[in-house]
Amino acid sequence: MATGLAVLSTGLVVAPLVAIFVYLIYKGASSLNFAFFTQIPKPEGEVGGGMANAIAGSGVLLGLASAIGVPIGIAGGIFLAEFGRGTKLANAVRFTADVLNGVPSIVMGVAVYGLIVTPAMPFSALSGGVALGIMMIPTVTRTTEEMLLMVPHAVREAALALGVPNWRSVLSITVKTASPGIITGCMLAFARVAGETAPLIFTAFGNSNWSVALNRPISALPLEIYRYAISPYDDQHRQAWAAALVLVILIVTAVSLVRFVTGRGVLKGAS
Repeated sequence: MATGLAVLSTGLVVAPLVAIFVYLIYKGASSLNFAFFTQIPKPEGEVGGGMANAIAGSGVLLGLASAIGVPIGIAGGIFLAEFGRGTKLANAVRFTADVLNGVPSIVMGVAVYGLIVTPAMPFSALSGGVALGIMMIPTVTRTTEEMLLMVPHAVREAALALGVPNWRSVLSITVKTASPGIITGCMLAFARVAGETAPLIFTAFGNSNWSVALNRPISALPLEIYRYAISPYDDQHRQAWAAALVLVILIVTAVSLVRFVTGRGVLKGAS
């Protein structure tokens, strides 16, 4: 009975993902062609075109967001778990991370618009990356903290007994032991921001032309999906479904590749 309930629960968890993926294939696979991946959008009302600029733009934005959110988030998690236990600063950081996790993404976009876009720079890829990076930080921080706390304290004591400095023990032993869980947290944060549209409306803004410059407006798949979804043209509706399918495939592929590569590294290091 217990095994049956476990299998049923697994099926219930996996079923929504499978249903969404199958429906995206049904609606969007027919619009995937060579032009979709190599051309930029056509003017309103014209049939054809593609989303090459949006695919490249999503890569730029997610790369910037990861470069900002992952190091800061992991550093924050290490501080909370290893160096700041019981301190007021650690409690403040933990509370801030929990609050940021619950802040709506559109509020984050408006905040970055007011703090960065208006006073410092126009709509740009950099401001979009900052918005998405800030959204990644709390998830990475809290996941890193929880994974580090699961590492047995005896591992730390063994390293210290051998004369290893505390900072070296944390980086070389504790973090390495918890690295699969930390990587999972990073991937969860990555997958969450990959489909965000609201923050990019106020920061990256979108661009119908080819652009990967950090100081200029840039396109992204979520922005194009939103713009095409509210369009009155059927061809753009079909391309929106195709873009949604590509976005899901890119996220699944990126997560799978990172888990595969790092998993092999962890196993090799353990052996």
